[in-house]
Amino acid sequence: MKDEITDNELLDAFHAGDGAAFTELLSRYTEKAYNLAYRLTRSKEDSEEVIQDVFVTVYLKSQSFERKSAFSSWLYRITVNTSYMKLRKNKQTQAVSFEDLSPGVRDSWIGKDSASSDINYLTARHQLRDRLEEAIKSLPDDYRMIFILRDVDGLSSKEVSEVMGLSVAAVKSRLHRSRLMLRKRLDKFYRDYQSPDRIYYGPKGTGFLEYCDQIH
Repeated sequence: MKDEITDNELLDAFHAGDGAAFTELLSRYTEKAYNLAYRLTRSKEDSEEVIQDVFVTVYLKSQSFERKSAFSSWLYRITVNTSYMKLRKNKQTQAVSFEDLSPGVRDSWIGKDSASSDINYLTARHQLRDRLEEAIKSLPDDYRMIFILRDVDGLSSKEVSEVMGLSVAAVKSRLHRSRLMLRKRLDKFYRDYQSPDRIYYGPKGTGFLEYCDQIH
């Protein structure tokens, strides 16, 4: 099929009996949906089960999709909800790995430094990674999912609102609160970085200190 065919056109073709259209539609989003499920569940096995359930749901409920939002937003919403149910079933609250953050987001947390071989700098990076993972893991499910969608996957507030079924204002409010909760949980580590007795606490103007100041 040609790339210029829209998602809605593929849906129409599928509803008209074209099975290949459904396969093409899913192929466009399989990788993104899987990556999202993995970031939320932190389990390869769970992610594979989530994606299977997502595709079954899409197959069975595509006729009821009202197309008030993009098909991708609808599919991501199903992925988030299915992942959430999987987490609740497993009684897990696993989080995104620090290494899964985009380079831009990682830099906003830790900054850049040419002396990356410095042992104090490397130790600080490792400690910050661990603290961040623990802090993100401790966020309530809804807040963690919004944080991952917005700050990790880079979706816009409008896209997150469509995925989560919330208003843009609610998304912005919860994202702000999730950042404040992270700031609070990382407060001691933040104060340690401010300590004048510390040998190295990162490049001023580009790293963790400034990010914490921004979301305080």
